[in-house]
Amino acid sequence: PGELRFPQSSAARFPAVILQHGSSGSAGRDELWAKIFNEMGIASFVVDSFSGRGLTRISLNRSLFGPFDTILDAYRAFDVLAKHPRIDATRIAIMGFSLGGLSALYSSLKRFQQMWNPRAVFAAHIPLFAPCSTTFIGDTDVSAAPIRQFHGADDDYTPVAPCRAYFERLHAFGRDAVLTEYPGVYHSFDNPLGNKTPSISKGVQTLRACKLKEEPLGTLINAESGERFTWQDPCLQTDAHTGYNEAAANATRIAIKDLLRSVFKLER
Repeated sequence: PGELRFPQSSAARFPAVILQHGSSGSAGRDELWAKIFNEMGIASFVVDSFSGRGLTRISLNRSLFGPFDTILDAYRAFDVLAKHPRIDATRIAIMGFSLGGLSALYSSLKRFQQMWNPRAVFAAHIPLFAPCSTTFIGDTDVSAAPIRQFHGADDDYTPVAPCRAYFERLHAFGRDAVLTEYPGVYHSFDNPLGNKTPSISKGVQTLRACKLKEEPLGTLINAESGERFTWQDPCLQTDAHTGYNEAAANATRIAIKDLLRSVFKLER
């Protein structure tokens, strides 16, 4: 399921942003971003990747859900919007948070796009604190659309260091990819409905100590042990900080609004 919301406007067709939630499920954060985009004259499509699969939360047990399934959900959401008479199919962006950020980031891979939905061409990819712990085959061959990731430098849920390495590789291949880091900022920094100060989310499973690699095609291994990765891998660690940071949240909102005004060619 998903919830499609239109701006209060008489325009015949609208650009749209697909919003994909994190591992705790769709919540108030998605509503806040949807409201921001609607006020800009942009439709919002909040995708719920869990309830149709009988899930509410996976952060305490990640074996319940394959995280890369969110990429398929993004491509299918694109199809839904592209067929809608009030949506401009050439102006659809993808944005996600943590687990959903993984989809927003890696849905840009041409290999995945050609494999699953060649029609799904996003105008922008906007991941927030996405995990970058997996190195995929061909992961520098990405869409020409801008990729803009926002991350807290002190994030111990999905650490930023692997993202730095990945974005450096993207830069080396001339891709339009920018990683913005905020010093002293933790995971889920954009959510004013969450913890107001950094607090430990007890029991949540993280890949922060894992280094995964696709080898051979379609198989993920622990790059350090050489063993096939499972959700019982000893590299998994629990407990991580989350916390809202007003300055980082405001800066991210401004940057994303400016990006969408540019790619969607909106009046300022």
